[in-house]
Amino acid sequence: MRRSAMSETRGCTRPLLRVLSVTLGAAVALVGLHATSLWAQHIAPDHSIQFYQRLLQRQPRDATTYYRLGDAYIQKARETGDITYLALAEQALRTCLEIAPDHSGAARHLAYVLYSRHAFEEAAAQATQAVALNPLDSHAYGILGDAYLELGRYEPAREAYQRMLQLQGDLYSHSRSAGLKSLQGDPQGAIADLERAIQSGQAEGRPPESIAWALWQLGNEHSALGQLSAAEAQYRAALGTLPQYYRALAGLAQVRAAQQRYAEAIELYQQALAIIPLPDYAAALGDVYTKAGQPEAARKHYDLVEYIGYLSTLNQALYNRELAYFYADHDLKLPEALDLARRELEVRQDIYAYDVLAWALYKNDRPQEALSAMTQALQLGTQDARLFFHAGMIHHRLGNAAKAREFLQRALTVNPHFHVLHTSVAERTLREIAGQEGGVVEREKNDDRR
Repeated sequence: MRRSAMSETRGCTRPLLRVLSVTLGAAVALVGLHATSLWAQHIAPDHSIQFYQRLLQRQPRDATTYYRLGDAYIQKARETGDITYLALAEQALRTCLEIAPDHSGAARHLAYVLYSRHAFEEAAAQATQAVALNPLDSHAYGILGDAYLELGRYEPAREAYQRMLQLQGDLYSHSRSAGLKSLQGDPQGAIADLERAIQSGQAEGRPPESIAWALWQLGNEHSALGQLSAAEAQYRAALGTLPQYYRALAGLAQVRAAQQRYAEAIELYQQALAIIPLPDYAAALGDVYTKAGQPEAARKHYDLVEYIGYLSTLNQALYNRELAYFYADHDLKLPEALDLARRELEVRQDIYAYDVLAWALYKNDRPQEALSAMTQALQLGTQDARLFFHAGMIHHRLGNAAKAREFLQRALTVNPHFHVLHTSVAERTLREIAGQEGGVVEREKNDDRR
């Protein structure tokens, strides 16, 4: 949960989106993966979508039907990760609002679509309009808080989430409260809120995808604390709730990689990638191949990361943050990594936008600027080992041995398995610092003897 929500959508035209879906499927096949039935679901007709489409043929100016069609498209997008459905949802919802400008549900859903394609300022404005239309709509406050969170406006986000909880304590409000607590350095509070969210969702019969999402987030919280068994239990529960849930497959793959069960991790990442090709999954799979001593397979998947990024830019489905992290992590195209990080900061100003900027600056040998950005990234006290690792490496570059040691030790204390490749870098750097300090002590002793 502490990592910001993965970029999955950006405004684009329907034909280009279809090209992206089909071409990414072909790209995945090229590296030896095979699309599963869930990835192919965007081809098979969805019953609720078909129903509302037929209804609109008979009643082409019915605002409520357009709203329900938009809602069905959103749910389909959430289940499959196929961004085509969000473009279709936006079209249906805008049509609804043309017919009925005061339709608060459509205004709220449109805010969600705008948020999903990273138009965060527009999403906040649209959610504000939805709240004005219906001040008792708890979900509108939730989306408003989500947009504020991505914009780095944490106090307004907290206020929006608090109002949401006051109106309705359910799966959606408790899970949002958990997200904010996680960012603010309270992982145990986040875990407790997610457990409440899941219990509420199950009791109220919420959609399986929504419950699976909360279970996945709970798994992420445990994983971020190095609690691998607890994380695995939640990922498996998510898969039991929604079979072949790609997020949970990737989460379980991360657990297997941390356990050094690389063959299983590879298989699980392959399954997740076959369902929806996301750059994070391709990069993580490449890292596992690297750790497993298979450099050629790693290279193919690193190439896939760039290919996904290239196609997404054609479709405006931007993965600036993911690509900037990828390039910086792997010492590839470092000037481009910095450019991507700067562009990301223009779109959203949350702590991870500052973190990726700090990491890209560090990799471009600009450690003093990196430290300034890193200070912003650490402002909330988030207990994320990756943040501490980045801070430690920046201080190490600046020659601040005590601070470097402090942050690197914190990274390994919070999560000894925080990254399949970077954990060993943190350990090695700590040994270097200890060796340097030992050398200084020895020289001082020699000087005293003289």
